Amino acid sequence: MLNATVGDEIVIGTTTLDVPRRRGRIVEVIGTGEREHYRVRWEDGHESLYFPGPDAHLVRAR
Repeated sequence: MLNATVGDEIVIGTTTLDVPRRRGRIVEVIGTGEREHYRVRWEDGHESLYFPGPDAHLVRAR
């Protein structure tokens, strides 16, 4: 569970050698606890809902 806040950055790791990490900014936190998920604006400008998995980590907004 990440417990993110709006403005934090989410980084999705990859196990594939030629695929870069995916990064996005959290624009909305939806739900609480184990049901928490996020609306994320990705680097390429599109937005989507994201349900974090074990490959995700958080970079806190300053």
